[in-house]
Amino acid sequence: MPRLRLALAQMNPVVGAVAANTDAVVEQARAAHVAGAHLFVTPEMVLTGYPIEDLAYRSTFIEASRTAVTGLATRLVDEGLGDLVVVVGHLGTAKEATLENLPDRLGVPKNQPTNSASVVTGGRVVARYDKHHLPNYGVFDEFRHFVPGDETQVVQVKGVDVAIAICEDIWQDGPSAAADAAEAGLLVVLNGSPYEAAKDDTRFELCARRAREGQCALAYVNLVGGQDELVFDGDSLVVDSAGELVARAAQFVEELLVVDLDLPAATAPMPEPGTRFHGLRVERTIISTEPAETADVLLRPEIAERWDDAGERYQAIVLGLRDYVRKNGFRTVLMGLSGGIDSTLVGAIAVDALGAENVFGVSNPSAWSTEHSLGDAGELARRTGLTLDNVAIAGIFDTIQESLHLDGLAEENLQARIRAVIWMGLSNQHGHLVLACGNKSELATGYSTIYGDAVGGYAPIKDLPKTLVWELSRWRNAWAEQRGETPPIPENAISKPPSAELRPGQLDTDSLPPYEVLDAVLDAYVERDLGAAEVVAEGFDPALVERVVTLVDKAEYKRRQYPPGPKVSRRNFGRDRRLPITTRWRESL
Repeated sequence: MPRLRLALAQMNPVVGAVAANTDAVVEQARAAHVAGAHLFVTPEMVLTGYPIEDLAYRSTFIEASRTAVTGLATRLVDEGLGDLVVVVGHLGTAKEATLENLPDRLGVPKNQPTNSASVVTGGRVVARYDKHHLPNYGVFDEFRHFVPGDETQVVQVKGVDVAIAICEDIWQDGPSAAADAAEAGLLVVLNGSPYEAAKDDTRFELCARRAREGQCALAYVNLVGGQDELVFDGDSLVVDSAGELVARAAQFVEELLVVDLDLPAATAPMPEPGTRFHGLRVERTIISTEPAETADVLLRPEIAERWDDAGERYQAIVLGLRDYVRKNGFRTVLMGLSGGIDSTLVGAIAVDALGAENVFGVSNPSAWSTEHSLGDAGELARRTGLTLDNVAIAGIFDTIQESLHLDGLAEENLQARIRAVIWMGLSNQHGHLVLACGNKSELATGYSTIYGDAVGGYAPIKDLPKTLVWELSRWRNAWAEQRGETPPIPENAISKPPSAELRPGQLDTDSLPPYEVLDAVLDAYVERDLGAAEVVAEGFDPALVERVVTLVDKAEYKRRQYPPGPKVSRRNFGRDRRLPITTRWRESL
């Protein structure tokens, strides 16, 4: 059997930075060449970054991507890499043959953009595959942005037939069957698959199943890095034709995964014009028929250690914050540090993401701030090394109250809004990005002050329910202890009852159910999209469910104004869950 040395580049591009992304592809191609690879594969849309949203329609952006592909082919030759076969993801424009075959009912996006993968070698683009399953659910709007392809591409490399697919294509039926019908020995899949909890298990099971269905090895290469609310976790992998794991890259870091595969020799003939496999046109390109000279030593497959569930979420949030700050031109962040568990966890995350020297906290005690909260904020600073300043608000509050004479909730929220003015003032003065420290339970129920603690440019834990805030805090401390380090989060911040401290003796449970109950109801209503009656049927108190559901529905306008933050759940507030602010649906039931 021919042996093919395959290199998968798990990369972190920046949306729109076509030249820089191309440089990164060349750098990884050079490393693949040094490693002796015959075939080098990048993730989905790596030259443009992903997702590009409505940038897909811009003719100048499309042209920049297409120019980058042809320029890449020339550049690889100039740098002595012309013999390497490169499969690179990029933005393209629909082929005439595809447009002719589109159903009349299909609206074609402006300038006919495609989510494409080109095969580059010998200074030329020798083949191009266009993604044909365009997801239109969850965080994806690809049916809006791209024209679907209608072909199966098979390229012969060193005597092995290699089929190509892009991300969603393998989540739907077709590509594996087409690869089988084309008698391909290897199916390579370019991916921009965003992280959500436990998705790595689902991915592996999918790849194993598709490999068995296609009777071919399958190589899955994914993006890594943060892009606005999405985090890509890498987790690139290779399985054999029996679905057994051969190699797997690490999560949340860039990596070049190189593996030797013994694959069946190409046997299929060139297709007759117009041949279709499972409704897809077949295009076969022969690059090289002679098997590669086998290396004396077979590469030992690498299978990276996995994070546990809590570690996955934590690392995803760290990476999302780091890339949001870096890719948007910031260097430092600032947050209000109350000594509560939410801001304490955000402080630890920020230090892990950016380094203590780039993290600034502000304590804003009021007349009702407790000494232990002030002490917990100081202890976080001592343990992590972040900079903590103290700006008391009691005098500012009294001055405003002399004019406004607020009481009740308005008086409480005034304190939060004074703090926000201080944070934003320091942000303007020093260029810090302000971090909002609210969690998903608060965001769901509106238990945050708009233009107060909800201000900021990024919200690291907005997709973490309160119960998971505690779980990740304990995980982070345990991880530190395993490595012989000081746990960053003071134990008192974890163990004390949560409170906004906006009035004497205030606790969150004064106005919200216990968080373990609240989060269970929110999981049913928000994550699983059950109706109120269905939530009650799961055993929850009807009055409690009605109260929580009403809070969630009424807080939609607040969520629309909340900063972006990393998606780590199945259904986040933002790209995943899109509901009208103005609605009387529940009143009509």
